[in-house]
Amino acid sequence: MSKKSPKTAKTEAAATEASRPAKKTAKSRANKPKNLSALDAAAQVLATRGEQMTAPELIAAMADQKLWTSPNGKTPAATLYAAILREITTKGKESRFARPERGKFASTAK
Repeated sequence: MSKKSPKTAKTEAAATEASRPAKKTAKSRANKPKNLSALDAAAQVLATRGEQMTAPELIAAMADQKLWTSPNGKTPAATLYAAILREITTKGKESRFARPERGKFASTAK
């Protein structure tokens, strides 16, 4: 069995570092507009429409306005529904959403 000397280990580590592609800088990310999350897009749709909407209606409106599209999820409406309920329960009166009746959501923005 041969043991590698500390010099050999360091040169091998340097060689692997040099072969890796350079990391992207923050400048390249700063130029891209940030995509909205489903919750942010839903809050925006509810605030502009000013009416109560169901989760499937919100998903359709977000897609029509090109604010957010599902990344090939099978049940985006169920995911949005759960996320809105989670925000309402955790933030309480600070939430961007209200649940005036079962299955419908409204904006709390004025």
